[in-house]
Amino acid sequence: MRSIGEKVMGVLRRLRGPDASQAVYEATALIVGASFLLAGVVIALPAFWGRELAISGSGSIGQFAAIGGAATAAVSFAVGRLAVRPERLDPTAIRDGFSVPGDRLRWYDLAAIAFAHAAIAYLGWIGIAELLERSFTGAPVFPFPGAVLVAVAFALTAYVCFLSAVALTPVVLSLVLAVFLVVGAFAAMLASSDVDWWRDNLSALGMSSNSASLAFNLTLIIAGVMVTTIARYATAGLPHSAPADRRGRTVVRGGLILLGVFLACVGVFPVDEFFVVHNTVATGMAVVFAVVVVGLPWWLPTMPRVFVGLGWAYVLVIVLLAVFFATGYYNLTAVELIAAVLIFSWIIVFLRTAGSVVAVARHEVVEV
Repeated sequence: MRSIGEKVMGVLRRLRGPDASQAVYEATALIVGASFLLAGVVIALPAFWGRELAISGSGSIGQFAAIGGAATAAVSFAVGRLAVRPERLDPTAIRDGFSVPGDRLRWYDLAAIAFAHAAIAYLGWIGIAELLERSFTGAPVFPFPGAVLVAVAFALTAYVCFLSAVALTPVVLSLVLAVFLVVGAFAAMLASSDVDWWRDNLSALGMSSNSASLAFNLTLIIAGVMVTTIARYATAGLPHSAPADRRGRTVVRGGLILLGVFLACVGVFPVDEFFVVHNTVATGMAVVFAVVVVGLPWWLPTMPRVFVGLGWAYVLVIVLLAVFFATGYYNLTAVELIAAVLIFSWIIVFLRTAGSVVAVARHEVVEV
């Protein structure tokens, strides 16, 4: 299997040439997409031959596209990461956004990111099939057009996931994280066996008595691993010439990593089985977030004051939500949902702001 993978990568490297420009990666992505288009037709046509298919549901083209799309996403992502291995890059040209001195993506980082891409592809195609089923009620799908539709789904998935892998940066990963959390949360809500779960709290989706518990808890665990990855690399390029700057960067990085660990623990310890531990780590997330946000101007003085003010406003809103919950005005589900949106939107904005700070610092160094 390894020798086959090396031969495939050798062909791709010869096709794209020595240059690793954006145009060459786009061309390579098209080759990867075309390969999965052909594979989709070869696999789907014999499977569909001789029968009419439903658009969604068990044994439908939607289910076939979703399962195959998930596998396609994982494989094409892996191919994309092999195409930009740091040791193959010119050290003076930063193509791989995660190629930073003294650090690299671990296997569990890549596994979590690949799983997120696969989950997004699976749930995305399932959702599209459900929408089409309601738009074309009772319409059958014949074998050949069904195979073509599935092949196009594979090709599009491979193209997008390959480009996501080769252009992977903390900012891109933050967007993947946001989409993954939204898709995973909505999937758990729709699959919940308790229609009144929202009357308790968001963690009710992860209870062992709920049919959606696996999807919900796994989403949190994978998202936690992704947050720790983002934390390491988002702070890697921040200016740290003085000892105080290095300490501040380390503190902020440690806080964000702890935030990811707590998020994963929320999924590892369901509320109905580990009540005390679950509530402790869930509360710890909010506390760590508040500490990092409040202390940001002292730990990272290069961060813009507008962003610092935005973070403080977020903390005040979360405190206000806690007061509303304590007085019975809001239930816990509303507080958790709004707080989660605020925290993860802050992380995304932090990544973009940190990237702009790094870009300014590099420009100043070049001018000097």
